[in-house]
Amino acid sequence: MANMKALVYNGTPTPSIEERPIPQISKPTDAVVKMVKGTICSSDLNILKGDVPTCTKGRILGHEGVGVVQSVGVAVKSFKAGDRVIISCITSCSACSYCRRGIPSHCTDGGWVLGNTIDGTQAEYVCIPHADTSMHPMVAGASDADQVMLSDVLPTSLEWGVLNGRVQPGSTVAIVGSGPVGLGALITAQLYSPAKIIVIELDENRLKQAMSLGATHTVQSGPDAVQQVMDITGGLGVDSVIEAVGLPATFKMCQDVVAVGGTIANLGVHGAKVDLHLEKLWDRNITITTGLVDAVSMDMLLKLVESGRIRAGTQLGTHSFKFAEMINAYSTFWAAAKNKVLKVIIEF
Repeated sequence: MANMKALVYNGTPTPSIEERPIPQISKPTDAVVKMVKGTICSSDLNILKGDVPTCTKGRILGHEGVGVVQSVGVAVKSFKAGDRVIISCITSCSACSYCRRGIPSHCTDGGWVLGNTIDGTQAEYVCIPHADTSMHPMVAGASDADQVMLSDVLPTSLEWGVLNGRVQPGSTVAIVGSGPVGLGALITAQLYSPAKIIVIELDENRLKQAMSLGATHTVQSGPDAVQQVMDITGGLGVDSVIEAVGLPATFKMCQDVVAVGGTIANLGVHGAKVDLHLEKLWDRNITITTGLVDAVSMDMLLKLVESGRIRAGTQLGTHSFKFAEMINAYSTFWAAAKNKVLKVIIEF
């Protein structure tokens, strides 16, 4: 059996590149894909920090990317060898009760399994379960890098930030954190025409990025950040707050700036407990939403990418590495603020 190179979690913050057998079709609904481009997600860093106990030592990481189908199982009807595809970060069987309810993130035979409970996309080849409903055809009118961003970051930003946050025309929005998901929320929030989008972030470079991508206001995180938001909104606070960091302090900030009747949409992956200040919020008619991306918006987003309305590969992709440089890519991504990194593009 032929081998491939793969990026493997070994239980430490530094992964390793190892030789692994090229995956084979094991179920009729599988497809084997040769990777062309991929990326690194903050969720991968959470795994390396030990915050994702479902991911065990020896796992090939990664849940994003585009590639070329090499082979398909006999039950796969929508794809064939040679097709160029976008791999969804969420595997969907399309038949279980959760998939039928439109929340495939909790699919009983899928969900976030790639690079978590089964081997993922940071390898030269990957096996995709339930291929018909877990991949999408690539389009000719957009770059590979643009379409990589459809695997996870843009659906996550749109579904669990903008849509769950109830961003509406004329509303006010605050995005706490301007990493890739926060900036993805900034990009996709503009599809719904809010009057003000305030980005709150500690790093000055990312605040500049936010302004270039359409923020109406930026606030540098600090002791007076909440007051600055209140000043911008005339003391009312914001209608939609999108938490895109995952820290107790940033979740508290969201509670401090949300307006009466507003919504806090949590995007951050929280590795520690947070405080919910109901003693201040119980009578303010607020909504708090949480969840994992379902990637059900990929078809819509693909049309926007194909039309040129969104060019996330250019907007968010700041660094590019060959797959052989993956260890360096991870080191660079670990120090994202220092290295002025948003998303890295991995070329196979």
